[in-house]
Amino acid sequence: MNTVSLRHALLGLLEDGPASGYDLTARFERSLQKYAWTARQSHVYPELKRLADSGLITVTEEGARGRRTYAITDAGREELRDWLLSPPRPRAVRDERVLRLTLLSALDIPQARELVRRHLEEADQHAAELRAFADAADTETHPRGRLRFGRLAIEYGIHQCQAQQRWAHWALEQLDQAEAAASTSPSQPERAPAGQEHQRG
Repeated sequence: MNTVSLRHALLGLLEDGPASGYDLTARFERSLQKYAWTARQSHVYPELKRLADSGLITVTEEGARGRRTYAITDAGREELRDWLLSPPRPRAVRDERVLRLTLLSALDIPQARELVRRHLEEADQHAAELRAFADAADTETHPRGRLRFGRLAIEYGIHQCQAQQRWAHWALEQLDQAEAAASTSPSQPERAPAGQEHQRG
């Protein structure tokens, strides 16, 4: 777990409004975990304590069973904005899905077609989920309207899914064309085993 990014993810969630640790974990699961960043409850609470100790957030309310509601401070907003405006650090790219697509040529055409179709189905499913999130966000009132927390990012995800869908349809066309070309090309004559060429006739 990259605690630096978790730190700023929590600041960003709190910038959208005060919340408890439980609420923040639920927000991760609802809006970040599947598409942007993963955080477990065991990571969230220790990081909230560190943020509070640093003066970047503050406890605004304490309830039963140790429940605490946190709010971002001015120092926290400054920290968040500085991080957002700074260039991202280089990262190692490890995307198993993209790696599989890169190695498609190792499969025969029917197998490659099946893999691309699975990729298309995943993109369709993700796009539908994101559109549902977008529709739900748009029906709720919020001071920032469509600029509310995560709304622009949801639209970014939808556009990514659309790009994946376009690629998958294109790739299926390429596979169909390659299969058609292979079926119409003349077959190669069978060669006689070595040493038997001069025994014929």
